[in-house]
Amino acid sequence: MTSPLQHLAVIGAGAMGSGIAALFAARGLDVVLIDPMEGALERAAQNIDRQLQVLSSTAGAVPTTMRRIRYETGLEAACSAELVIEAVPEKLELKRDIFTRLDSLCPPHTLFATNTSGLSINALADAVTRRDRFVGMHFFTPADVIPLVEVVRNDDTSDDTVTRVMSALRDAGKRPVLVRRDIPGFIANRIQHALAREAISLLENGVASAEDIDEVVKWSLGIRLALTGPLEQRDMNGIDVHCAIAEYLYPDLENRTTPSDLLREKVRDGHLGAKSGQGFYTWDAERRDRVLRDKSAALAELAAWLGQRPPA
Repeated sequence: MTSPLQHLAVIGAGAMGSGIAALFAARGLDVVLIDPMEGALERAAQNIDRQLQVLSSTAGAVPTTMRRIRYETGLEAACSAELVIEAVPEKLELKRDIFTRLDSLCPPHTLFATNTSGLSINALADAVTRRDRFVGMHFFTPADVIPLVEVVRNDDTSDDTVTRVMSALRDAGKRPVLVRRDIPGFIANRIQHALAREAISLLENGVASAEDIDEVVKWSLGIRLALTGPLEQRDMNGIDVHCAIAEYLYPDLENRTTPSDLLREKVRDGHLGAKSGQGFYTWDAERRDRVLRDKSAALAELAAWLGQRPPA
């Protein structure tokens, strides 16, 4: 039986990489967080400490976790890791370049994982000689709070790699699911973008305000989806009922294959959301920090409550 993974490297110290590092360190693993950008590691350490302070309920747990994380600027620091998780920006060539370099630095037994949100796992795996030891590992923000992780195979990923990666995630308290085929967006982002496309279309066509559209999703679909998925809900409602509604509703749903004019205008005008101060809502720094802090705490509480419920 293969022993559990103990040494991890995370490439990229942004919000996602920091969260992944904090997650595994809090579960007792030794983690090296690598980022060459000036100031990135200092900001990551501050963010990790702040997030752990919000989520930790045990006195002394935060310093202990922080001591398990080492901060380095060079990829050479990943050479002793059993699993390397890449979490850099969503640029195919950047990710491929990093994996090509890692492939020459790390011993043959090291497993590689990319935290892409939807880039081709096959295209990324082409950058290494160990395609059988390469997977997608799609975390969700905040990475140390949201339980689910999509594990995505490339055409050559071995069963042993899948078993070891999913075992490491379960040991870290995650709920991994296996995506058997490498398709754009995997599962979650395909569903999430379908929902967002319809929501943006409703806003663009003046059907309701952004606040009311979000209110509908949070207090009808959202609260129900915490307890049942869309396919299980179709069974509960009756597949015949769903089919009858689909007959008249599907033709009227948004089905554009390019981003909407409203979405493009937001990007053109620099209205990029919370990070720019303006998006579908107006954000100041105080509101942004408060929402992020409160949402992380609430999500952690909700995830813990859901995890305690007996399976259906």
